Amino acid sequence: MMALLQRVAEARVDIGGKTVGAIGQGMLVLLCAEPDDTEEVVEKMLAKILKLRIFMDEAGKMNRSVQDIAGGLLVVSQFTLAADTRSGNRPGFTQAAPPALAERLYERFVDRARAQHPVVQTGRFGADMQVHLVNDGPVTIPLRLVA
Repeated sequence: MMALLQRVAEARVDIGGKTVGAIGQGMLVLLCAEPDDTEEVVEKMLAKILKLRIFMDEAGKMNRSVQDIAGGLLVVSQFTLAADTRSGNRPGFTQAAPPALAERLYERFVDRARAQHPVVQTGRFGADMQVHLVNDGPVTIPLRLVA
């Protein structure tokens, strides 16, 4: 499972001109499932994300987690994180999980996130989305966990 995390001052997802998910300060999570991913990987990824210390403390050091600051999570499915660009000019996506598995793992991630964190918003799996964000820092962290 791969995730690209962006610390944000605010972020939102629009579909068809309508906002479907929005947060203030917190973390935008672009999430990509891979073919061998399991629910155990989902749990590990969520735990890592919730505890990752990328927010500033009083001394200006990245020493606080999204939970510490009571920030929001905006979770967006992003199969293009698995892009294979090793040959040619058109990326391949065979390293992404098949759609049915990817959707099941994405929904599991969101359900578990909502059970453990008070502010969780989402995009819509498989939709054509416009993601708007104000990256705070900028801070962008790639994460990858394997089964």
